[in-house]
Amino acid sequence: MKQGTTDTEQVAGQKRLMGITWRSLLLGCALIPVNCYWVTVIEVKYYALDGSCLPLFIEPVFILFIVTLLNFLLSNRWRQSSLTQGELLTIYIMLVMSMTLAGHDTIQNMFGTIVHPFWFATPENEWEDLFFRYIPGWLTITDRTVLEGFYDGESTIYAEKNFRPWIVPLILWGAFFLVLIFLLMCITVILRKRWTHEEKLAFPIIQLPLGMTHQRDGKLVLFTSKVMWIGFGVAGVIDIINGFHYIYPAVPYLKWVKLNDIGHYFTEKPWNAIAGTSISMYPFAIGIAFFLPLDLSFSCWFFFVFRLFERVVGSALGLRSLPRFPYFNEQASGSWIGLALVALWVSRRQIRDVFKKVIGFGQDIDDSNEPLPYRWAVIGAILSMAFITVFCHLVGMTIQVVFAFFGIYFLLSIAMARVRAEFGAPHEIYFVNPHDILASVIGTRRFSPSNLTMMSMFYWFNRCYRNHPMPNQLEAFKMSESARMSNRKLLLAMLLATLVSLLATYWANLDVTYRNGGNAAAVGFKDWLGWESFNRLQGWLFNPTLTDLPSVIFMSTGLALTFILMVMRMRFFWWPFHPAGYALAISFAMDYFWFAFFISWLVKWILLKQGGMGMHRKAMPFFLGLILGDYVVGSIWAIVGPIMDITNYKIFI
Repeated sequence: MKQGTTDTEQVAGQKRLMGITWRSLLLGCALIPVNCYWVTVIEVKYYALDGSCLPLFIEPVFILFIVTLLNFLLSNRWRQSSLTQGELLTIYIMLVMSMTLAGHDTIQNMFGTIVHPFWFATPENEWEDLFFRYIPGWLTITDRTVLEGFYDGESTIYAEKNFRPWIVPLILWGAFFLVLIFLLMCITVILRKRWTHEEKLAFPIIQLPLGMTHQRDGKLVLFTSKVMWIGFGVAGVIDIINGFHYIYPAVPYLKWVKLNDIGHYFTEKPWNAIAGTSISMYPFAIGIAFFLPLDLSFSCWFFFVFRLFERVVGSALGLRSLPRFPYFNEQASGSWIGLALVALWVSRRQIRDVFKKVIGFGQDIDDSNEPLPYRWAVIGAILSMAFITVFCHLVGMTIQVVFAFFGIYFLLSIAMARVRAEFGAPHEIYFVNPHDILASVIGTRRFSPSNLTMMSMFYWFNRCYRNHPMPNQLEAFKMSESARMSNRKLLLAMLLATLVSLLATYWANLDVTYRNGGNAAAVGFKDWLGWESFNRLQGWLFNPTLTDLPSVIFMSTGLALTFILMVMRMRFFWWPFHPAGYALAISFAMDYFWFAFFISWLVKWILLKQGGMGMHRKAMPFFLGLILGDYVVGSIWAIVGPIMDITNYKIFI
């Protein structure tokens, strides 16, 4: 202890260092409903911003920006009462947890799925005869008078006749999803030490929130960087101009930053096979890609170009007997499963140590700094899986299908968490999910109608995984360690945030949808997800299939290529291709970003070649500024738009 420092002062200093305090928890809980409602309004009613579709969520960064600046201004007068970095990060992490429920691919989708068939069933589609009897009444609402306000709007959820029927289904679905999130957290605890401490993965996504909250001598270090403000200004000016164009069309529009179709330049066969290809130069995407390793950013755009080449070759060779050639979804399915298996293989010693600790033979294995003791993490995972199994069995799924379905889901979760931790790249993997994989490999004829129906009811959290909980959980614990916070207290904060977020998201979706109507003014309502899910189920039941051999072959090809790329990467230092780049490029993740990644890769390559790591470090604030400027100004337009009751400019898509 330093001379003149009392025990009380030392304890107080330790509490401030840990960062997870009552006031940070209260502030986080107070901001969660604000964030959830904002996200719901702009994504469900106006279909604007799409802040939950990106690996670094927009809304939490904007709120952190505002809270950090207010905290800095107030600290000039009340220095001792200002929020520490740990407290600011606690608030940010709680908001990130809220995005995993309020965002694009979870609870929003749930509301668009679980009641969909009972509103849209017609004599023509025969849904009632095909599968209504397989949907338990306690998981949905069948009363069309309740659903009338939900779909037509100009109603209110605060009327008892509208609210009461939702109580039981939402409690049951909420319990199911909370348990699933906790199970993912247990898996994160089991695997994270290997990835965080031993492999020392880069975690590029956390660089911005850490930089925004880092303080030295009472100053916010990142915000004192002129280079950062230049990047902020470049992105901000672009967004200001484009935002005003939406309100005043006479203002010029800088369309080159958004998606621009280049496919129309290729009109002759076989080049017309790449019709629909677009390029973009999103400032935030260029900024995020700068923090990716060069081999990954190169692999992302290279394999996207290779993907276009495959389409051209298929057209030139006339491979019409394979109508889905070159089976990108199937290649992607095999590749992502391959990445998961590789991740588990490199973590095998960590998994072995965890189980040694659980059975009492690992006394020398230290888990004191883990969010949960390993024994409790394993017990928690087992009990959670038992709950999910019982839940699914009660709703009509057989035990074998439950384990096959969620086995694939957890493999995909592990792969996405690993890719995010190592590279921070977008993991927007469309149509790589347990439903399609099982339907292709096993065939729908071998599943009972009740199994197929409940798999379709689970489509709401399996269509895409853009705001998947597990990558965000892993990054939260990494931020905690970087800021010297308590992982165990952070775990409690994350669980609290998840519970509060579930309630806030339920309220926000019901309020917004009953006011505006799912099929009326809510232009971003996810009824199209319900159509995808149940039209596909209708096809499965009308035309049952056996194993799709071409699909299995291309899945195996994707799996094999992933293993080959990984072996080459491990054996040869000069090997330029990364298997994650292949998986990302063929699974829709790169469709929006490939050209922005190319630009960022080229700039980074030139900087490293001409100026080395010193030049790279000097340039980093500029690219953080690109992200922050794009996010801040984009968020402001996402506030102005609802105030003016218009669909305003959005920085993405």
